[in-house]
Amino acid sequence: MQNRLIKKTGDEISPLGFGAMRLPLKNGKIDRKKATEQIYHAIDNGVNFIDTAFLYGDSEKFLGEILQGEYKDKVKISTKLPSINVRKYEDMEKFLNEQLKRLQRDSIDYYLIHSVDLKTVNRLLKKDLIKFLDKAKSEGKIRHAGFSYHGPKEEFDSVIDVYDWDVVMVQYNYFDENVQASVEGIEYAASKGMGIFVMEPLKGGILAGKMPKEAEEIFKNADPNKTTAQWAIQWVLNNRNVSCVLSGMNSMEQIDDNIAIADKTAPLSMTFEEIETVELVKRVMRNSLRINCSTCGYCMPCPQGVNIPECLKIYNEKYLFNHKGLINTSFMDYYQYVGGIMGNAGNAGLCNGCGKCLRKCPQKLDIISELKKVKKEFELPGLKYILPVAKNIGIPIYREIVNILNR
Repeated sequence: MQNRLIKKTGDEISPLGFGAMRLPLKNGKIDRKKATEQIYHAIDNGVNFIDTAFLYGDSEKFLGEILQGEYKDKVKISTKLPSINVRKYEDMEKFLNEQLKRLQRDSIDYYLIHSVDLKTVNRLLKKDLIKFLDKAKSEGKIRHAGFSYHGPKEEFDSVIDVYDWDVVMVQYNYFDENVQASVEGIEYAASKGMGIFVMEPLKGGILAGKMPKEAEEIFKNADPNKTTAQWAIQWVLNNRNVSCVLSGMNSMEQIDDNIAIADKTAPLSMTFEEIETVELVKRVMRNSLRINCSTCGYCMPCPQGVNIPECLKIYNEKYLFNHKGLINTSFMDYYQYVGGIMGNAGNAGLCNGCGKCLRKCPQKLDIISELKKVKKEFELPGLKYILPVAKNIGIPIYREIVNILNR
């Protein structure tokens, strides 16, 4: 891959980075064998940037253990200060020292303030954020400083101007082109020489894999050999101001597909016809998507046990893929994955409106209202009777019954 230069840092970063938030799991924990193979494979094929965070479970510790020897010097690491947990100045130093220990490094290449908006920055400034960053840099604990942005686009420039940042991480994809930082915000950051790292290029997977039939046909007619994920990543990398696209890859096929398109996509290389194709797909998607959720999981955990991202994802998929009828595939998925057939229940009906999820949502969704829609859509009056029956007959038989009802 042709690396991209970050003016302020002088680093040449691969256009595709490995997002370590959604590593493959086994029994609820990182599948060490599979994740190690995938990360090494990505590095061996040109990926030289990996992003993690304190809040990504065991991700930091795992990366610290496997990125040793020859692989330690082959990649640059980005991790994040959990801003939501900072109560005083000492917390910032405590978290940084713990992260250095987890990552088994003397210095972190890119240290970002996690999930920032203007209110968060102002709160941290009162805790001496600038003093902390300058001190960490002077001591060599971090090389470059930045933040991941999750606020409205109207505040983005103000956050940029708070400090002499080196990089910023923003949500950017063809569906969410003008939310949060927006195109204008990205241009402003780039004008200062900052590196631009892009998260959610696939909008939590919605822009990859299965899509509405009409959208799939548009892409297929334009280029039958290009995957939907490749279209999405190509669109982001076409922006000359983007330094690196972060993808939460968890299969060799995804890694190879993403590397292939990153290798081919130079800034401003998309043709007018390709850009128009993406615009047509975007129109189709906007007519189908009901809740603008990227399934990032920042709203979790829910005190009542609601699996918020999965509830909203299943609701969206019902309309994206036009699942009709009272008993349909989305209905089946809802009862299986959040209804309690497989493990503990995490259905929308458990929500008591406490509101703890609201302040944590990067998209600023009214999650309580959205969960009420999900409950109304899927939770029949006989829920408490359906679940025991489904559990007793077993999932394969349950799915077959639903398939028969759908015929």
